[in-house]
Amino acid sequence: MAKLVLDMDEIKENFFSDAALIGIVSTLPSHRFCGIINRLLDMNFERKAESDPVVQIKDETHYFHFYEYDLPLNGGRYAIYRLKSENEPLLPEIKQLDYLWMIECADYDAKARDIIQLLRNLPDVQLAQIVETDKLKNTHLLLV
Repeated sequence: MAKLVLDMDEIKENFFSDAALIGIVSTLPSHRFCGIINRLLDMNFERKAESDPVVQIKDETHYFHFYEYDLPLNGGRYAIYRLKSENEPLLPEIKQLDYLWMIECADYDAKARDIIQLLRNLPDVQLAQIVETDKLKNTHLLLV
């Protein structure tokens, strides 16, 4: 019987092909952060607990909150990942960031620039910048 092998590089490439990632520093808890984004930007991020990345770190199980918003009309999607659980980072290579906002849509570069400008004007956001996916080692943890 032939053995089927899952090509994770191809899956990651497809998952991030039409996407931009914004790294965010904010000390707000995830429910408050997303609530502010929902109110100020007229969005509707909802927690998707069943999609929370779950990682075993130092013999403890950590759940990293995941929020999602489907864009009306154009079929795009926004996702926000909480990158810390009890001060343990989901992605150690960007451990200084608190959130990762993934933008999946046709004009993701322009949307990312617009969102970064809006985030930089929020008093509870200390940093908002593009994160290059090819610089991340553990992108498989973001696959939902």
